[in-house]
Amino acid sequence: MKISTRGRYSLRMMIDLAQHYNEGFIALKDISARQNISKKYLEQIIPFFNRSNLLLANKGHMGGYQLAKHPSEITVREIFESAEGSLTPVSCMDNSPNICENAANCLTLPVYQGLYEVIINYLNSISLQDVISNKPDSCEYYI
Repeated sequence: MKISTRGRYSLRMMIDLAQHYNEGFIALKDISARQNISKKYLEQIIPFFNRSNLLLANKGHMGGYQLAKHPSEITVREIFESAEGSLTPVSCMDNSPNICENAANCLTLPVYQGLYEVIINYLNSISLQDVISNKPDSCEYYI
């Protein structure tokens, strides 16, 4: 699994908003400057979070964006799924039930299902608050 640029920049943008959570709506130009990500690219990311109800938007002079929930209530999984879509390691797992004609006899499917479970459990165990508190290693997940 490889996280795309959109996924990486999405996480950085959401971390920035978490760091400034108590400051109201934050302009994209400010996030852009702090994160060294073009404002135009951030504008392309915003719709993914609007669909996921992770952001609130305010237009006008004091406009900008803020997290829709407290940073402790937003997981890295939610961010990556908003930006990347499915986090399944193979496309045959994108449907439930699995519609692959070989699923019933596939010897590799359990490997991919196990990998997916590890990824999801790990990403679910890290909130934005954990990241900004610099303590993702304190999460309750062990391999």
